[in-house]
This record gives sequence, C-alpha cells and structure tokens, in this order.
Amino acid sequence: MNDIATTLRAFVRENFLFGQDTPFSDDDSFLGLGIIDSTGVLELVALLEKEFEIQVADEELVPENLDSIANLVRFIARKQAEQEASVATARA
Repeated sequence: MNDIATTLRAFVRENFLFGQDTPFSDDDSFLGLGIIDSTGVLELVALLEKEFEIQVADEELVPENLDSIANLVRFIARKQAEQEASVATARA
C-alpha cells in the first residue's frame, strides 16, 4: 500500500471507525458500507486540503472521487499532477 493510501486508511479508521479494526478493501464504498456520511465527507475534504495540499472544488464532491481509498488515491494523484503542471506552466 502506498503512503497516500496508508494515510487515508488510518484517517478513516481513526475518525469514522473509532479505531475499530473493521475490515474494508481499498475498493469498498465508504457510503455503501456506512463508514462515511455527508458530515464525514466534509471531514475527509478538510484532510485532503491540509494533508495533501490540494483544493477540492464543489463539483468534485462526487463518489467517483471520494467514495473509497482507491478513488481517493487516484483523485489526489490527479489533483497533485494538475497543480504541478500549473506551477510548471507559470514558470515557463
């Protein structure tokens, strides 16, 4: 598991499962398993913006981006790549 997934899994376990060792895979839906509700999504977004230094726009608050560890890892990687490309373009 990569560092991003490890960080996300630890956050979910600590904040939403309250430290319980409830098994879930990287592809399991947080909403489908009842792990995260709408308030939890806001907590998750706050983590993403602080920990990974990305901005999450309102239109990006969709399950395809936020509903599993795997979706989050892809979303974070894409946002960080976009941010790096923007910085590189600005420097050119």
